[in-house]
Amino acid sequence: MSSAEGIVAAREAYRFEPQDRPVFPGSPYSPPLALGMRLTYAAMAVLMGVAASFPNALTNANTSSLAGEFGVYAAQAALLPAFYVALNATGNLTLVRARIQFGIPQVMLPLLTVYALAALVELAAPSFVGEAVLRAINGLTGAGLTAMGIAYALTALPPSKRPMAIVLGISVGQFGLPLARLVPVDALAAAGGHGLHLIELGVALLAIAAMLAFPLPPTDRSKAFERLDFVTVALMVPGALLLSVALQGGRFLWWTDTPWLGVALAVALVLIVAAFTLEHYRARPLLQTRWIGTRDIMRFAAVAILVRLALAEQTYGSVGLLTSGGLSNDQLRILFALVALAMVAGLATAMLALTPTRVPWLIAGAALLIAVGAGLDSQANNLTRPEQLYFSQALIGFGTTLFIGPALAFGILRVLQRGPEMFITTIVVFSITQNVGGLAGSALLGSLQIASARAHAAALSEHLVAADPQVAARLQSGAAQLSQALNREAGVLAYNDVFLFVAALALATAAYVAFPPAFNAIRQRLRAPREI
Repeated sequence: MSSAEGIVAAREAYRFEPQDRPVFPGSPYSPPLALGMRLTYAAMAVLMGVAASFPNALTNANTSSLAGEFGVYAAQAALLPAFYVALNATGNLTLVRARIQFGIPQVMLPLLTVYALAALVELAAPSFVGEAVLRAINGLTGAGLTAMGIAYALTALPPSKRPMAIVLGISVGQFGLPLARLVPVDALAAAGGHGLHLIELGVALLAIAAMLAFPLPPTDRSKAFERLDFVTVALMVPGALLLSVALQGGRFLWWTDTPWLGVALAVALVLIVAAFTLEHYRARPLLQTRWIGTRDIMRFAAVAILVRLALAEQTYGSVGLLTSGGLSNDQLRILFALVALAMVAGLATAMLALTPTRVPWLIAGAALLIAVGAGLDSQANNLTRPEQLYFSQALIGFGTTLFIGPALAFGILRVLQRGPEMFITTIVVFSITQNVGGLAGSALLGSLQIASARAHAAALSEHLVAADPQVAARLQSGAAQLSQALNREAGVLAYNDVFLFVAALALATAAYVAFPPAFNAIRQRLRAPREI
């Protein structure tokens, strides 16, 4: 029996009732299942979610080694994540309708096969261009695997627990970062330095094998694509790529020193505006532009971007501080193991506490935790090591999963009120805010750190007096050593400025999220005696 025949046979074993029908086109049916199968599908949701983000996180954590492997500058290697972000952010423009028309497995199995082949080619004949293509394919595949994770979570939990399933399916993708930091350097150096690509190939093959072994229930299919869809995609993908490359490259090449960054941003703006204009006047658009302009969706997008900007503290700030002190991934394992455990606790809290009325409070609480963690980190000095960041980074890890699931659930709840035609728009808006928001967060914090380090270095140098015994000793031992010590101290002070900025941003976000429900609750209490 072929793999395809095995999937068909497995699906024919399901028996469906009207209440088991999928909520959204392209989603699987939700038949009653035994506890063992529910646990299996829950494990599949975790596997797909982690597989969606782990390879990219592993690449981001090791861009310096990739620069050496390909013989390119560090600034060039740093552009690689932009290819992932661009395709991951825009992938759902085509993937959502592809799932409606063909079904999730029929879309993902060929896509994962292409991804595995691209990883195999990069293993056999590594090149910078090939790596950029691999990152782009990984971005598109990651978008599909995230959807697969949500689909498996929806199957694992009964229909009454759909919001909880969305929280599980989307949140597990956040574990890619801490897990990538746990991979030993020796494993990455295996097979002549191709260990990273071997791991990436293994992830793709594991995802294929798991999908074939435990297929999803079927879905209702219908014709979904229109010709103008491909025009929109042809505008959005290069626009998102140019925007991502500019955001990623700005802090490495510096914004005012590299004219092509401005050109890339201008062209990106033109392409994206053209795509939105086309969608605005279509009879059956991919993106519901009029809904994007409503207060609810704008607030949803603003909060998602603000929190994602703040979360860059963990991906850029704390890691940057520690690596600037000479630490490697192998010395950060305990820190990120604790972060992963805190994220598990945050996910459990979000799933258990989630209700429509609690969503704003969960998001505000996540922002407050991020603010506290960043505030604690702002006391760092040049002797700070991972042990001093255990508690603060655990708080931020907890806040990450406390935020991400409820934020998407909030958007999905709005979709249920408006109708399934808004589903693609919600997923695309959320994907863009998280991908481009994360990239913008690193760009913003990185640029702030560089500018602040220069200012601190200038201020510190003004206080260097040759008559000072310590300064004189440093000058005797070498001016280069004095310059290194000054720059190191300026860098630490700059990171502290970044942490304070993140704390302020997170506090402002918490206030922005909490104010409307708090105001409404107070107004209702004041009105209650009059109604009696």
